[in-house]
Amino acid sequence: MNKIIEKRQLSESVFYMKFEAADIAKNRKAGQFLIVQIDSEYGERIPLTIADANAEEGWIAIVFQAVGATTYKLSKLKAGDYLAGVLGPLGTPSNIQKYDAPVVCVGGGIGTAPLYPIVQALKDAGNKVYVIIAARNKDLLIFVDEMKAVADQVFIMTDDGSAGEKGVATIPLERLCQEEVPPAEVIAIGPPIMMKFACATTKKYNVKTTVSLNTIMIDGTGMCGGCRVSVGGKTKFVCVDGPDFDGHEVDWNNMMTRMKSFKKQELEADHKCNLEVQAGRLVQMQAASK
Repeated sequence: MNKIIEKRQLSESVFYMKFEAADIAKNRKAGQFLIVQIDSEYGERIPLTIADANAEEGWIAIVFQAVGATTYKLSKLKAGDYLAGVLGPLGTPSNIQKYDAPVVCVGGGIGTAPLYPIVQALKDAGNKVYVIIAARNKDLLIFVDEMKAVADQVFIMTDDGSAGEKGVATIPLERLCQEEVPPAEVIAIGPPIMMKFACATTKKYNVKTTVSLNTIMIDGTGMCGGCRVSVGGKTKFVCVDGPDFDGHEVDWNNMMTRMKSFKKQELEADHKCNLEVQAGRLVQMQAASK
């Protein structure tokens, strides 16, 4: 079991959680992920990418969005509680090397959090790193201060213009691709639609683009096949072959269709969780009025 050290809310449905995991913290590398089990050996196992870690202190941090029954349960845990189990580090680490040109890292929504260790590793390798953080509005922006502390420059984009520049991630990305010295590589993590359009942008300029995929996953060993994606016309498994892939080779339409397979169940679980939240608030209001 893994003891939770810290939990805080980053936005209405996004949470940061730090927990004890000494062996994982010691062995993890940028880009790897975990399989987290919340309550029992029969509970759902969910894949979550590592957002931060400290080998000396023996902890791992994750950032997740409460969008269904399991992540809702996870969001209700607090410091001092325990996770039933954490498996990792899993997946192939990100390819970190020293480049002769800048590297651009694009984070959309909660994808900004798992991008953070990659930015740290790229800087440690001696690279110039530009970071683009995109969200629907200012309240959904995360890890801005953390990125500003390590990156050479950070571009903030919001759909409504409530923070940074109004627009989407591909606007500054295209500008950077048009520079006299274009990026040596672009790394994107976020919603599939954002990564798809980021890849379409970089392909025009023949800029190498790596994406980190977060698909449906069950066992984390490749046995179930739930996380399979088509890359370059071949079947790959995100849990063992990824999560990083050549973004120009990913069949985005196929991947997004597969990710909608359990959308109905996810929406039903989300609705149930919202009803429970509203009921809890009603009880609190009634108790306060007495």
